[in-house]
Amino acid sequence: MLSYRHAFHAGNHADVLKHFVQIQLHEYMNQKDTAYTYIDTHSGAGVYALDAGYASKNAEYDTGIGPLWERKDLPKPLAEYVNLVKALNPSGKMRYYPGSPYCADKLMREQDRLRLFELHPADSKILADNFRKVEAHAAAQGERPAARGKRVLIERGDGFHALKALLPPPSRRALVLIDPPYEDKQDYRRVRDTLEDALVRFPSGIYAIWYPLLQRMESRQFADKLKRLAAKEWLNVTLTVSTPGPDGFGLHSSGMFILNPPYTLEPTLRQVMPYLVQALGKDGGATFAIEKGTQMTGSAGARTGANGAVRVPVGKARNASPTSGTGSLRLPGQAPAGTPGAAGAAGSAARPAAAGRRPGSERPGRPAGPRNTGPRRP
Repeated sequence: MLSYRHAFHAGNHADVLKHFVQIQLHEYMNQKDTAYTYIDTHSGAGVYALDAGYASKNAEYDTGIGPLWERKDLPKPLAEYVNLVKALNPSGKMRYYPGSPYCADKLMREQDRLRLFELHPADSKILADNFRKVEAHAAAQGERPAARGKRVLIERGDGFHALKALLPPPSRRALVLIDPPYEDKQDYRRVRDTLEDALVRFPSGIYAIWYPLLQRMESRQFADKLKRLAAKEWLNVTLTVSTPGPDGFGLHSSGMFILNPPYTLEPTLRQVMPYLVQALGKDGGATFAIEKGTQMTGSAGARTGANGAVRVPVGKARNASPTSGTGSLRLPGQAPAGTPGAAGAAGSAARPAAAGRRPGSERPGRPAGPRNTGPRRP
């Protein structure tokens, strides 16, 4: 399926979660002088216009980067993400949103390597054009574009298949981002199979996987299947911005699953996720969860986490189910749902939807607007 265009969804709450986590992973990799390779299996167009074209149809950025744009109380790690987006908009007006390739390019060093793959013919061309513009701008600023030619390689192709030839990388350090469309249910299986193979070829790599939390069975079971992969450790973070509707339409929740996560990531998430719930949440169903653990095998493993301890999402979720809306996250000191004062408690945001906000789309996981029949991919 090659009709999906991420420009419809650029800058939404799912992008905020994905790119915020991606930036934290790059900053960890940059702590060592040794070069590393960034592999993006589904790169998209690289940069998206928010004030024209596809993105302006649904204005999904109003669920994500929009509410954060003018905030003055951003936690430092989240401010780093917002400042990167603002750097792409020197006029101060929110016109452009960076995709994962742009984020990587801005954070990586001259000795590091970017390997970008995109199968959609139009987005692949736009991605290459965008990087040519970046190279021209660098040359105008006195930088040496010749070094950039080897640093960034862009290929129109299947990122799942291409990953095999790139592992292990020459420096034995790599960050891999996997973010397929997911509207074809086979993508869930392909992600797992690709990771299983990648961990054999390069078990010490950091693998970051974005995924939607939808009603479909493949989505509900996805994270548990990833927990059984042969990685030493895993970390799973989810963000829900509103109670899912009874029709199951609309992307209300998404997650980032990291295999071999850096030790710095969990404390950062504990600091930032409550803020994101407060800032982006639309109603009392807004919540987040953080899980961590080691490789799980069989039903016993499903009940334990790292060091054999019982695995409980951050905030002690009470039967929380981001896809069903039957549970909600309670942070320490938060009143139970339905009691006075619960609406403004930490870890949950209750504010009415913005005027004119449209209901769910005609496809699961998509807000309303022009029909976008292709797969979903930032």
